[in-house]
Amino acid sequence: MDTKPPFETVVDQHGSTVLRVCRAVLGPGPDADDAWSEVFLAALRSYPELPAATNMQAWLVTVAHRKAIDIIRSRQRRATPIEAVPDTESTIGLPDRVDEQEIWQAVAALPDRQRMAVAYHYLGGLPYAGVAEELGGSTDAARRAAADGIKKLRTTVTRGGAASKGAPR
Repeated sequence: MDTKPPFETVVDQHGSTVLRVCRAVLGPGPDADDAWSEVFLAALRSYPELPAATNMQAWLVTVAHRKAIDIIRSRQRRATPIEAVPDTESTIGLPDRVDEQEIWQAVAALPDRQRMAVAYHYLGGLPYAGVAEELGGSTDAARRAAADGIKKLRTTVTRGGAASKGAPR
């Protein structure tokens, strides 16, 4: 009989993956951090009954997906007051560095289906079949959505004026 590792080990092994997925779906900031915390609180409650043979990463990415959707829904119900329009940081003089804010803006600009397919496959490590299960639809549709999202990111995000060649961080 297989035994499950201690929950702390699961957090250590998969915490960064879950955070990347949360940030990709929700953007960097407190909502992604809150989602990460909620994922592991929910996972801790369910962990004792979880079968030992469970794919922990896939399970946690699924929980992250659901928590992120909950936060997106709650965002839509609340107002966001601001005192003044914030100044934008300049990236002039940093030609060899990709502006992280530019990456997150490009990810946020993707259609929901593409953004989530990119997050679940490239950041969460889910196979396309798992992405299809999360998003609803076929494996081919999930593959297409992820490919279209990456293509759009490659043409949108620049590195020193030229389109970047790799998948998003």
